[in-house]
Amino acid sequence: MRRTRGAAAVLAGLLLALLPAVGPAWAHNGRLKLEVAGDGAVGVTVQARHADGHQLETLVRLALTATGPDGQAVGPVQLEPAGEGQGFYATGPILTPGKWKVTVRAPAPHTSEVTVEVQARAAQSAPAQVSAAKPGESPQTTLSSWWRPVVLGVLTVLALVAVVWPIVRRRKARQSAGNP
Repeated sequence: MRRTRGAAAVLAGLLLALLPAVGPAWAHNGRLKLEVAGDGAVGVTVQARHADGHQLETLVRLALTATGPDGQAVGPVQLEPAGEGQGFYATGPILTPGKWKVTVRAPAPHTSEVTVEVQARAAQSAPAQVSAAKPGESPQTTLSSWWRPVVLGVLTVLALVAVVWPIVRRRKARQSAGNP
């Protein structure tokens, strides 16, 4: 009888230990939700999640194909994970400016496919940098350039007062008591 109870307890413990790890896999049903968009220039970004909205726990190999203006074709291209986080993918610059029909596919066991139109645009150049000061002129003083020394000075004065004040009070107390 003791062996049966012990075996049942061990079996229940194993079941409780393995159930949380297996549960999410059953819940996701294998399908993915793929959100495909242009990156603002000539690339494509994809966010992949489980159909129920949960983040991906593993890497999924996504493949992209695209058909552009004038019948141009790109792909299939295997998407690489992007640095933005789990489930984010990016192509880099692979399209030319224009409207593209982009299809992203996920292989089994996450069999999913989505097709969207993406407007690819020529990359914008960075805005011109404004020089801080011309030769012979002093640079403009901003709040961030002068407040640190002021705060440091105020803190130094407060620290000195905190140290000197008790000493002055003790001396005055001794003098008023008649002790030199």
